[in-house]
Amino acid sequence: MKIGMMSAWNETSGVSVHAELVGREWVRQGHDLKVFSFIEDDYHGRSLIGQDEPYVTRCFGTAQKTNYLNPIPILESEYEIFIAQDLNMLPRHKLSSIFHMIKRKSKTVHIIHESRLSEDPTFYEHEWDRLVCFDERFREFLLKVYRPEDISLIPFPCMPWIEGDKREARVRLGLPQDKKVILIFGQKWRHLGPEEFEVLRKLSTKIPMLVLIVSEAQRVTGVGGFECIFKKEVLERDELYRYLHASDTWLYPKHSIEGAAVLSSTIHLALGSGCIPVVRSSNFLYGVEKAVLSYKDKDEFETMILEAFSQGEVWRRTKAEAKKYVAEHESGKIARQFIELFKSIKD
Repeated sequence: MKIGMMSAWNETSGVSVHAELVGREWVRQGHDLKVFSFIEDDYHGRSLIGQDEPYVTRCFGTAQKTNYLNPIPILESEYEIFIAQDLNMLPRHKLSSIFHMIKRKSKTVHIIHESRLSEDPTFYEHEWDRLVCFDERFREFLLKVYRPEDISLIPFPCMPWIEGDKREARVRLGLPQDKKVILIFGQKWRHLGPEEFEVLRKLSTKIPMLVLIVSEAQRVTGVGGFECIFKKEVLERDELYRYLHASDTWLYPKHSIEGAAVLSSTIHLALGSGCIPVVRSSNFLYGVEKAVLSYKDKDEFETMILEAFSQGEVWRRTKAEAKKYVAEHESGKIARQFIELFKSIKD
């Protein structure tokens, strides 16, 4: 099948995670994929990562900044299915100018990343053949303005389950073998509060441990009272898994966003490493509650850190749930669900 996709790609954003997980699977499964993505001067996310594949063309900017669109690559390419991911970030009004030409040669699919209905009228300019959302919360708000038959539910994909050797990973990264390692990557350190830091300081007086922060930030503030290494680095997917394999746990301390349908692309990306995260209880955990070590307060945070260190009964049960969740949402399986949908709307 020939597929064109307008989306973030090789970027540090949840949209890019989704697009890459299903897109690369389509290529592996023998489909012809063309990706149209953000230009290097104006993209969605904090950083560009990796090297673009030959099937990637960067030909537009964000709606919020340059609102740039070069339509030629999209109009010249051949595809049977045209996909747009995260329409609010795309130059959607300019896309409307060529949308009739896209529909002339393909069926159109919009993958919904918005957490609620958009207040911008340009969001509704396009007549999509199908909307795809990730779970019932998204479907619920979409049903307020779209017909049920126009909406399909396909879950957010996970990286396949790939456990690694902790000792070998630490050797390659130059990390100590005799300490517990807690990983914080990306911008997650910004969500840590005084209570989490208090627990980390307390535990560091009793347990040989190292907090490893890997982030694109220039510097990390508010961290102290325990052994910590900060690496200014943007991790590609393989590198991220090496750090996860080297760690005893990783932290995801984001708070809920009330009244919004949200999920964690980071958890879906990292869960397949077998490194079970300690995660603040929030609406980002919809569907994955049993697959992570969650906490509501300072005492539970300490309990879950110790559980990850000891790999006790709760940790083993959680890991089994994580493996089950990853198997059900593995990217190859989700990519095939999309292909079945594409065939059904194309016929």
